[in-house]
Amino acid sequence: MEPLRTISESHPLHRLFRGLAEYAFMNELGIGDPSLVQYVAGLLAQFVPSQALGRIRDAQGRALLEVTRMVAEAEAAGDADRKRECHRHVGDFTLFWTGVYPEALGRLRREHSPDALIDYQEQGRRSYYVASRLSSGSFMSSVYRRLSDEFELCAVGLSCVRREWEKLEAEGSPTGRPIRPVL
Repeated sequence: MEPLRTISESHPLHRLFRGLAEYAFMNELGIGDPSLVQYVAGLLAQFVPSQALGRIRDAQGRALLEVTRMVAEAEAAGDADRKRECHRHVGDFTLFWTGVYPEALGRLRREHSPDALIDYQEQGRRSYYVASRLSSGSFMSSVYRRLSDEFELCAVGLSCVRREWEKLEAEGSPTGRPIRPVL
């Protein structure tokens, strides 16, 4: 199994996503919650390396890319940390696709797919709620609860972030370098 690559906090992409998320959430939606905005910006950077989509793996080490299978893995988890991590990832995964690439949901829920009948928003909201309960007493508990309560609004915020980065791409980078780095 190849190691999961991550984007460091000091990487320019983190700054870009934080700035875009702050702008979209504050100016477009009127949400000035720094912890929520920082989490959403981090979620975007987290999924830049595409293998992060398959962060949750089964007992054989295979990446789980269907929400139903991720939820089953969470429910079968023997410890609360694993269960919380699985549910958090389901929330992140569903929020990412719902907010950033909603046009891909039809493909993800294609006929004969285990996810054909699930509602990504409802499952994401539920998974963040479970993660918040499993994080009780921690700072992240309130962030997960807010993501659960405001799932649709956060998805709208992510679509605003996408629109802003597409504007940047269309305008081109002032440095002459491409906006999308090759990782």
